[in-house]
Order: sequence, then structure tokens, then C-alpha cells
Amino acid sequence: MFFLKPETWNLIVSALPFILDRIRGSGPITVAEFMELALYHPEAGYYAREARRSGRHGDFYTSVDVGPVFGELVSVQVAEMWRLLGEPRDLFDLVEAGAGDGRLSRDILDRLAVSEPDCHKAARLHLVERSPAARAEQVRTLGPHAATLASSGEQLPGPVSGVIFANELLDALPVHLVVMREDGLREVFVDAEGDHLVECERALSAPCLHAGIEWIGGRLQPGWRAEINLAALDWIGAAARVLSRGFLLILDYGHETAELYSPSHSAGSLRALKGHTFAGALPDGSPGEAWLQEPGERDITSHVDLTAVQRAAEQHGLETLGVLDQSYFLIGLGAAELLARSSGAGISDVRRRMALKTLVLPGGLGSTHKVLAFGKGVGRPSLQGCSYRTRVT
Repeated sequence: MFFLKPETWNLIVSALPFILDRIRGSGPITVAEFMELALYHPEAGYYAREARRSGRHGDFYTSVDVGPVFGELVSVQVAEMWRLLGEPRDLFDLVEAGAGDGRLSRDILDRLAVSEPDCHKAARLHLVERSPAARAEQVRTLGPHAATLASSGEQLPGPVSGVIFANELLDALPVHLVVMREDGLREVFVDAEGDHLVECERALSAPCLHAGIEWIGGRLQPGWRAEINLAALDWIGAAARVLSRGFLLILDYGHETAELYSPSHSAGSLRALKGHTFAGALPDGSPGEAWLQEPGERDITSHVDLTAVQRAAEQHGLETLGVLDQSYFLIGLGAAELLARSSGAGISDVRRRMALKTLVLPGGLGSTHKVLAFGKGVGRPSLQGCSYRTRVT
């Protein structure tokens, strides 16, 4: 296998040839393997080729794209976690997984430098990101905080004493896709017909897929689909192992198991995004095979199973400190007070008000995105952001 120089990454926009080669060489592949190639292939993967995929000129929006106020509020939680860890306060690991070019960490550090200078001084920043293009931009993005960067790489550092956080990481990890039939559970694979990718069904690629559904109490009726994110559970286990003492903070969109395994999600949640538009769905609302099209040019995502993530964290020795809508998390951190202080008519105040409303109003990012907070070796503190610890819609 050969690897292209960074300046030529943007010349390749399709992972299709690599996927077809894999299928022709070894037969149909799992959806998880398809997503791994489409999203993370080092030469043609969707995330590998660009430093940033979100925002107005990207394919989707994240809370970070709304503006620096999101990082400003998260910094309040980070500072509280730093204080809760106690002495020595001059050693504090701040680890962002799925960090991209480092914008969220920069926004957090911007605020800490002003409101919590001792915390900012103690922070040793570690950015975890698979995309070489994004990693190449991190120092420039961090700007005056570049000296804080202790490491940048593809794997979680360890041991970590501090905070590991991930914003919209788990939803982008490869998933297995299963469907219930009258004679039992089947797995959806990706096959090729000429140069076109198509679905096919086969026996499960691993027995743990069936066991995983039973483990979380999922119930599928004949014809229903569901995604099983083994990679997310593996990542939670890895984070728990490297965290010697401190906190794990997950911000992502998803639902609890009971909602994902219900008539409202019977077609599954796997979708492809391009230009802020989901790939066309069938009349019954199911995605059809649109998510197979243009691999490497579209984001592919699925809802996170919050129940599975929480259970995995607890099985790996973490203590659940809160599971709640992002709205309530940000309100607990002072979003309402920030909104009240941004009542002026100036353009900066108007922008902050719009950003805060986007982040917390029902029906937007505030209700679709959830927050899961865990602790290890810190007891069961009442975190400021988890004042509404069980508020999930």
C-alpha cells in the first residue's frame, strides 16, 4: 500500500475503488468495515482528507460550529473537575478525543486563561485525532495555547489524571448493521454488483452481536434494523483503562436502548450526510441503500446507544455522575446567565444570544445531543453541569 503526500489528499474524493478491491478480494464486507474504509481510509477516507468537515461550508453542524460560547460553558465544567481532583493541582491532563483541528480545546482554554488561570496553567493538553490533515492544523488552531499541547496522536495517552472528553466522536465510529427476520437475526453486509455497492444479508459475523443486543435488553421485531456500535464500547473501555483518576465526559447525539429498539427507529438510524442534507430516504422513512453512495465524499453516522455506553462505562469501573440533555447540561453551567448578560444591541451580543439559543432551545442541538458524565476515583460529586442529572428527552 502506498500513501500520498498531504498536498495530494484533496485530489482523491472517493473510497469506492478501495472498497471494491476489498470486496472482490475477500467477498462481502460488514457495514463496520465499509464505514472504516469510507470514513478513515488514509488516502481516501472522508475524515482523513480534510482538517475540518463541519460548519457552514461543511456537511453538518456541531455545537462547536455555533461559536466559542459552547467551549466557554464546557470550560466551567472542566474547571470544576480540576478543583475536585484536589492536590497536586499543577498536574492536570486535559484529553480531547476526536479533537479534529482542536477548536473546542482552544475555546475551552481561551476561557480558562481568563476565568481560571491556575487551571489553564496546570493543563497538559492531549489531542487525539485519526486524521493527519486535522492533526497538522492543531498547533495553528490553538494559537497562544500551543505550548499547552503535550501530545497529539491517534491513540489515547495514558495514564491520565484529569479529564477525557469527546464531542461527537462515538456517532462517527463504524457500526455493525443487523436486521431481524422470522428465522432470527441476520447481519447486513456490503457487496458489489459491477461497480455499484449493494446490501446483502448473511449470518452474523460475530456471536457477540446477538449477545450485545441481549446484554442491553434490545428487542427487535421482524423487519426491524438496528446498529450495534462495538467500536464505541471498545473506546469506552480504553478510556476507562487509561483514566487513572478523574472524569470522562461524552457529548453526542443518541437515545436510550428503549427508544432505539422501538417502532420509531425500526429502520435504524444509519444515515449519510452531504451539504447539510441527509441522503434521500424511501417513502416509508427508511434509508434504503443511499448511505452506500459516494463513499469517501459523505459523512456516515448513526445514533449512539446511551444505555450501552453507560453500562459499558460502569462495567469498566466508572461511576455514572449524570446522563442528561445538552440543554440541561449547559443551563447548569450558566447558559441562562450568559444569555441575560448578552442583552445588548451590539453585533457581538446578538451573535451570542443566537448561539446560546441554538445550543439550548428544544428541538435543536440542546435536545438532540446528550451528555454522559463519569468519574473514577473521585467519589460521587454533584457536578455543576449535571444539576439536572437524569433529564433526558
